Amino acid sequence: MALEHALLVALDERSGSGYELARRFDRSIGFFHSASHQQIYRVLRRMEEHGWVTCETVAQDGRPDKKVYRVAAAGHAELDRWISTPSEPDHLRSELAVKVRAARPDTLPDLLAEITRHRDAHAARLDVYRLIEKRDFPESPPPGGPALHQYLVLRGGIRVEEGFRDWCQDMIDTLTPPSEQDLP
Repeated sequence: MALEHALLVALDERSGSGYELARRFDRSIGFFHSASHQQIYRVLRRMEEHGWVTCETVAQDGRPDKKVYRVAAAGHAELDRWISTPSEPDHLRSELAVKVRAARPDTLPDLLAEITRHRDAHAARLDVYRLIEKRDFPESPPPGGPALHQYLVLRGGIRVEEGFRDWCQDMIDTLTPPSEQDLP
């Protein structure tokens, strides 16, 4: 997925300045596609050159003017083209999985610490996703439209984080020597 498409989706949901878009991106699409604020501004300029977005300059008191971006007809056409183009299924690319494959007995303590760190990070992200779900979708699933699509993507993120958290816990349980496991 090109950053252009992720930005078109975000702008299609709500127009905004580059700054506003970068902040929203960090809190939503950024969970699935990362980009720096500099990349976002650079791509917005390119999208404007392609005619995918329009830009309106809005004067502000005591602050520099801001540029508010909206998806243009050509941008909607590009989104439609992109949506209808088949994409490859995602592949798991995990440095942690390669580390597990490479581990030797003398590296096991460090590996277990790393797996625990990953488990905790996935559990924390899962907590964030569940808070978003509770806040934004108290009556789930939404009846339809963009809210339903956002809900479905969020549910996918929840499932992925549950899977990674559980996988890490399985590895911890399996790799921890019996003498170090808590006995009931």
